[in-house]
Amino acid sequence: MSLTTGTGVLRAEDTAVRARLEESARATGGVATTPEQFEKWLAERRAAQLHEVTRIPFSKLRNWSFAEDTGNLGHDSGRFFSVAGLRVQVDDGPVRQWCQPIIMQPEIGLLGIAVREIDGVLHLLMQAKAEPGNPNGVQLSPTVQATKSNYTGVHRGRHVPYVEHFAQPDPRRVIADVLQSEHGAWFYRKRNRNVIVEVGPEVEAGEDFCWLTLGQVYEQLRIDHRVNMDARTVLSCLPGLGSEDRGLHTSTEIVSWITANQAAHDVETTVVGLRNLPGWRQTDWSVSHERGIFFSVTAVDVVANSREVAGWTQPLIEPHGVGVVALLVARFDGVLHALLRTRIEPGYLDAIELAPTVQGTPENHADLPGPVRRQLSDIEERRRRDRVLFDTEMSEEGGRFYHSRSRYMIIEVDDGHPAAELPGCRWITLPQITSLLQHRHYLNVQARTLIACLRACVDTSDA
Repeated sequence: MSLTTGTGVLRAEDTAVRARLEESARATGGVATTPEQFEKWLAERRAAQLHEVTRIPFSKLRNWSFAEDTGNLGHDSGRFFSVAGLRVQVDDGPVRQWCQPIIMQPEIGLLGIAVREIDGVLHLLMQAKAEPGNPNGVQLSPTVQATKSNYTGVHRGRHVPYVEHFAQPDPRRVIADVLQSEHGAWFYRKRNRNVIVEVGPEVEAGEDFCWLTLGQVYEQLRIDHRVNMDARTVLSCLPGLGSEDRGLHTSTEIVSWITANQAAHDVETTVVGLRNLPGWRQTDWSVSHERGIFFSVTAVDVVANSREVAGWTQPLIEPHGVGVVALLVARFDGVLHALLRTRIEPGYLDAIELAPTVQGTPENHADLPGPVRRQLSDIEERRRRDRVLFDTEMSEEGGRFYHSRSRYMIIEVDDGHPAAELPGCRWITLPQITSLLQHRHYLNVQARTLIACLRACVDTSDA
């Protein structure tokens, strides 16, 4: 089968697509944009994008209010998102029932990256975008990163650039297109459309956009708080090559194992009012846990000159502590495997999704029984003893979370690591993971970040 139709359109199912992506991944020195030009452009965008964020009491929120009946915090339009209470009961883990605030955002967001061939090499159109919750202002973002309320104009602001290439794309131009979850601990059944589309030479980079090779984007992943969460999850959905069944388990066995875990676990969630939520206290400035851990709901006032609207107020989730997110990898019979773990979170659409080997915030588990505290301790030992492939601090979605930071690590354990798997864990090859990512709700957003980073670390043709 040829790579293109008569109109030069990329066909995502062709194995040649991956070959072109691999060529782009090798072009770390740039083609359309040199590393020096990129750094100059990024510095200019950071200087040009005014983004002032000020904490405010809830009473100063504009167009947001607490509902009289439930105490839930919502926008006057009924759109965007709201913060409600959630009562949770699960059948596994050290804590089996609890209550918490959670973000309700039923509409599906759009995360899209445009790709285009320049001088024979595929390039990605990346955006310099500031979010109110980012710890450093501007980060590299997808070409389009917007909620449905944004790109349909509910805010009555400026048009979202390039959105017309993604909302109704020509199927022949699509490289990847899949619904994926967001943070299941803080969002209730929130999903985004992750889509990668090839465009033609008529699409040029606007002032806040830059054409980069895949290799250049991979280089940026190694810099703290440089590539945002939305870009990372889209990158994880890129197609790949390789045999899916060269691993310790066949692909059919892996899918059956995931399905069995989804069917076996009982997760009961009930949306309740935010007012008088057990274990949480509300002040003029925040809704926080009575022990001062986990996270708080706060409010901010934002002034921006590079967004669809010039200023607004909104609630944000502010996590307490820096997360640790780590993936162990090992080679069995020369084939690279990653150790993924089933994880229950209250906001998942299904009972479980696959998570990294370790995922947690040390402060949240200091006084809890169970395996997570041991896993966090074990990963620090492995970081000192084994080969660290990746170690970067990254921030989570800055549009909803304030300074949410996690240390992402990939550690290759030695050849003597046992293949035996603890309950809830499986060694899975990178091609098998790539296949899973063509489907919704198999890997959580933290795992997808680390898969994007793993691809930046290793030659996938050897995996």
